[in-house]
Amino acid sequence: MTGKELRFSPKQMRVLTWWRQDAWEALICDGAVRSGKTFAMGLSFFLWAQGCFHGRQFGLCGKTIGSLRRNLLTELVPYLRKLGMHVRERRSENLLIVEYGGRENRFLLFGGRDESSAALIQGSTLAGVLLDETALMPRSFVEQAIARCSVPGSRLWFNCNPEGEQHWFYQEWILKAEEHHALRLRFTMADNPVLTPRIRARYERAYSGVFYRRFVLGEWTAAQGLVYDFFDPVRDAAEAPEGPFEQWRISVDYGTANPSSFGLWGRKADVWYRTEEYYYDSRRAGRQQTDAEYADALERLAAGRQIERVIVDPSAASFLEALRRRGFQVVKADNAVTDGIRVTADLMRAGELRICKGCRDCLREIGLYCWDERGGRDAPCKEHDHAMDEMRYFAMDLAAERGGGFAAVAVERRP
Repeated sequence: MTGKELRFSPKQMRVLTWWRQDAWEALICDGAVRSGKTFAMGLSFFLWAQGCFHGRQFGLCGKTIGSLRRNLLTELVPYLRKLGMHVRERRSENLLIVEYGGRENRFLLFGGRDESSAALIQGSTLAGVLLDETALMPRSFVEQAIARCSVPGSRLWFNCNPEGEQHWFYQEWILKAEEHHALRLRFTMADNPVLTPRIRARYERAYSGVFYRRFVLGEWTAAQGLVYDFFDPVRDAAEAPEGPFEQWRISVDYGTANPSSFGLWGRKADVWYRTEEYYYDSRRAGRQQTDAEYADALERLAAGRQIERVIVDPSAASFLEALRRRGFQVVKADNAVTDGIRVTADLMRAGELRICKGCRDCLREIGLYCWDERGGRDAPCKEHDHAMDEMRYFAMDLAAERGGGFAAVAVERRP
């Protein structure tokens, strides 16, 4: 393969050449998913590093090292090799060593998952850093990565999909790009020359509401209105299929003073149906239940079926133990709220999660579950959310099992 075999849009060409001008110290590429910004930025970053430095260290950052490899390096490294770069990877050290044109540089891989991640990059001296999925990283990590770039001629590379307009990166970097001597390029799917109109239409159908505005239109916009605004409980509730199911699982949001919600999920072909539920509101009932009583209720919901696993609210330590003692295979749920909502919405719109008509409390909550517009950040209102939480737990567990993250982040990236 040669460089001529790739077609680049005018905006991608600008990404590939921006560093040749002294006016800019940073590049910000934001906008729609599948818009071609990630591959172009990664290729440009390595060409710049190998063309301008020798014997230096650089940083490559993602929300996790796994997502960094999946979103960027899986496609990029083979292409770098075909361009003539000698790329060696030391996976145990999270390190790439690249040789090209008589120059050798080291590229350190970092994951910016949470606030503690800032300590991982602290102490490094870098000639440049590329941050993929910047908006998903804690501010402390991003600012620590920026602070590490003290080598003369170092530059900053930011890539992300939009979040809310109150997000710190939008406020401090995108709106102040000129102050930071940063070139900001906003991408749409039209900037990816390999996407056909049919494929673009498929991605456009995959999102609605706030996620459509962010991931298709590339807008930084506040979340507002119903969370699952595409779902009509009357129109979209499914009849429970007849006949045997291939797998069974249960998801649990546990409450004492607050309601508890259990969802029974059965798989038929490629679809998971929430066929039945248990919902207990202690305030409405006038008394709280014990762990043993809730475990009894879960056994009644299982009704002798072979339950593959129970996905439980990670804060419900005592209930987790009660279920283990009764022989259930129990896993702690991933409680990432916004990520979980994205995954759930994607699976529902794809028809891979269906809510059956008998799940009345789940359907009731879907029609009431809305974004909190007061906090300035993406978060649903903390009401009518108990079935919504355990549905989200189930969706995140299913996505993890399939080996992918949520749709907006784990979208397959190709040049």
